[in-house]
Amino acid sequence: MTGQTVSLSAAAAKRILRIIQSEPPGAMLRLEVIGGGCSGFSYRFGFAHEVKLDDIVIERDGAKAVIDEASLPLLEGSEIDYVDELIGASFKVHNPNATAGCGCGTSFSVA
Repeated sequence: MTGQTVSLSAAAAKRILRIIQSEPPGAMLRLEVIGGGCSGFSYRFGFAHEVKLDDIVIERDGAKAVIDEASLPLLEGSEIDYVDELIGASFKVHNPNATAGCGCGTSFSVA
């Protein structure tokens, strides 16, 4: 299944392609929203080596990311980006549904 409610930035696609080179063929980025963190929800990034039945697949420039169906409502309209800042480089989610966040950048809340 392919969803268009979440997108990958060009920088994120480039980084995914780079980091999966050391993974087995077919590896993808996995993004999940889990309960917890400073603000109520947290983003968890990892690798997926298969697409589950309830996964949404996002693609850009040959890079793939998967998101489980339960996380999708909290991520609708979001962009997965990769940023290289003074404090470090990481994947970042630009989430229009987040009403508050914390300094770590991986925790958020929704109204």
